[in-house]
Amino acid sequence: MKDVRITHIGGPTVLVEVGGWRLLVDPTFDAPGRRYAFGWGTSSRKLTGPAVPVADVLPVDVVLLSHDHHADNLDEAGRALLPAAGVVLTTKPGAGRLGGAARGLRAGSRTELAAPGRPTIEVTATPARHGPPLSRPVAGAVIGFALRWDGQDAGVLWISGDTVLFRGVREVAERLDVDTALLHLGGVRFPVTGPLRYSMTARQAVRLCEVLRPRTVIPVHYEGWSHFRQGRAAIEAEFDRAPADVRALLHWLPLGVPAEPAG
Repeated sequence: MKDVRITHIGGPTVLVEVGGWRLLVDPTFDAPGRRYAFGWGTSSRKLTGPAVPVADVLPVDVVLLSHDHHADNLDEAGRALLPAAGVVLTTKPGAGRLGGAARGLRAGSRTELAAPGRPTIEVTATPARHGPPLSRPVAGAVIGFALRWDGQDAGVLWISGDTVLFRGVREVAERLDVDTALLHLGGVRFPVTGPLRYSMTARQAVRLCEVLRPRTVIPVHYEGWSHFRQGRAAIEAEFDRAPADVRALLHWLPLGVPAEPAG
């Protein structure tokens, strides 16, 4: 993907720079050590701090927030920076809770980001389900984001958001040509709910890539929190077992270092 820089700050938090825009995904900047309650008997401890301090990330034009109700996607320091962003794109319920500059989107809806001297970015909200079937009333609404602007020659930049693999995510492959996919992985699981997963496993990521066929896959949301159950080693092992054309898609970003996606 040309003329794009992506910085993985930690967990799901990513800074995307394109055409003068600075877009921040799921801001989490709290220091490590604290345990956060997620509701319904679930909780997690933050294990590592951000690879880039919040002061070095500002200014931010847009926050892309897959959901606002879990601290591993929006912690206290992340929440504090929201007023500095011109726009916050998130779920409909999340926008209602956040107020201010938050715009609420449902899966399939679109909005535009426009500013003088910059390319207009069309943002399409994509389906996400943060848990097993019928879990939405408990786990809450989540969305992903597909970003399109003039000059993309091989497809959109897609951010999956916190989701398991289900029909709605597979439909992204049917509706969009994806150049670079930022996949929220980690195989999230909690003791109180046993084997149930709340984000994609590495195996699900491989299955998705077999139908999505992006040029590049960048894992995020796999380290930094105690409820992430599959880290880099598990993801690499699963992709190593995948067909060669899928295995070649995997691209790791060093934490805190701006990089241009491969492809």
